[in-house]
Amino acid sequence: MSTQNRPHRNFYGRIKGKTLKQSQKTYLDEDLGALSPGPVDWDENPDRTPLDLGGLFGGRDVWLEIGFGGGEHLVHQAQANPDIGIIGAEPYINGVAMLLGKIRRAGVDNLAIHPGDARDLMDVLPPASISRVFLLYPDPWPKKRHHRRRFVTPEHLEPLARVLKPGAIFRVATDIPDYVRQTLEEVPKAGFEWLAETPEDWRKPWGDWISTRYEQKALREDRVPHYLTFRRLSD
Repeated sequence: MSTQNRPHRNFYGRIKGKTLKQSQKTYLDEDLGALSPGPVDWDENPDRTPLDLGGLFGGRDVWLEIGFGGGEHLVHQAQANPDIGIIGAEPYINGVAMLLGKIRRAGVDNLAIHPGDARDLMDVLPPASISRVFLLYPDPWPKKRHHRRRFVTPEHLEPLARVLKPGAIFRVATDIPDYVRQTLEEVPKAGFEWLAETPEDWRKPWGDWISTRYEQKALREDRVPHYLTFRRLSD
């Protein structure tokens, strides 16, 4: 795929927030480049050559977290699963800087970071290459006219399904009831099955869960978290 076939994509989220601390600037300057999963940006990879995940993670299974926020869940999973390679995608540079600080303190070496749009990353992930995906407290875009910006739309779910292995697990956590509704409507259409059999399957967090800052805010504001688990079907 050449640059002339590059799709036009609007991006609506934040790229940068408050001024970075000097330590965070240092993390970005010194650490981010070495943690790249490979050439993802269009200028670096105009033909959209697939990433070499085997070379990146030594043949380990690969997981993906889309929109990792401050990175606490990503680092937690990396520490708990040293035999897994995990890629995090996050366009918000303040969150990326926060994650880099956590990686330094934790000393994990099985992470890669794409500091940009997850759609660009999925363009270069090989088909059927990802074993697990996390979408945790995504931007709810609460206004009805903005619902098309949510991740759980065909624009995002179709390429996600392409890069997942058959049987791969897709976890979604949200405290927004309408986001739950849209997730349960749209994700199965993209080739997934919802694994809940009883209400407890979506009311209780996963056994390896660590509560994030976004979840703590939801709980303080009396919103109810939902934990939805899907499995990628075979084509």
